[in-house]
Amino acid sequence: MRIILLGPPGAGKGTQARILTEKYGIVHIAAGDLFRENIKNKTALGLQVEEILKAGTLVPDEITIKMIAARLDQPDCKNGFILDGFPRTVAQAEALEEMLKKKAIKLDAAVQMAVDDDELVERISGRFTCSACGEGYHDKFKKPHDPDTCDKCGAKDKFTRRPDDNAEAVRTRLGVYHSQTKPILPFYEERGLLKTVDGMAPMKDVTAQILALFGAKDAPAKGFQVKKNG
Repeated sequence: MRIILLGPPGAGKGTQARILTEKYGIVHIAAGDLFRENIKNKTALGLQVEEILKAGTLVPDEITIKMIAARLDQPDCKNGFILDGFPRTVAQAEALEEMLKKKAIKLDAAVQMAVDDDELVERISGRFTCSACGEGYHDKFKKPHDPDTCDKCGAKDKFTRRPDDNAEAVRTRLGVYHSQTKPILPFYEERGLLKTVDGMAPMKDVTAQILALFGAKDAPAKGFQVKKNG
């Protein structure tokens, strides 16, 4: 399985990637993790990225592609891989395509996790976490029994929220996705690689939909609907 997971921040790409890597023994390649790993290991590319980030500028596509190319050359990628967080623009998709061609690697699919903006804002902006044990909660979908106490570890007054998990910040991130990343969907559709699953479904159902794309026997019932966003 060699796939790209596509979708806006909070769609659940990382969660699904972890599930699939455990099920199939394939590699989860996230651009952000690659940056941190190369910086930590002080590779030549990592040193370049570190200087770029210190300067407050964006990492050039060519460096990211080189990092991904080097990662794909490692033995554990022979069984397959999941790309998460890259590509994010048409230019990156084109560069990735060229690199994969040189390596004679064919993608099996670009899987879009389709979501509804308003529901996603509610999903993300309602999240909070116990800082003592890491247990996650939600204002609507998963409330603790005691509003001040963690159900899992019993810690009191330890609930925290990410500063960017608010409605305004989430809508800003969604705006960036729609303007920069969503245009790559036609790129993969033209190549017959684009597949779509309902990213707003429960986690297990999303997993089942993705597995169904690859002939899994536990496929869900066909058909789902996602509200369109403009």
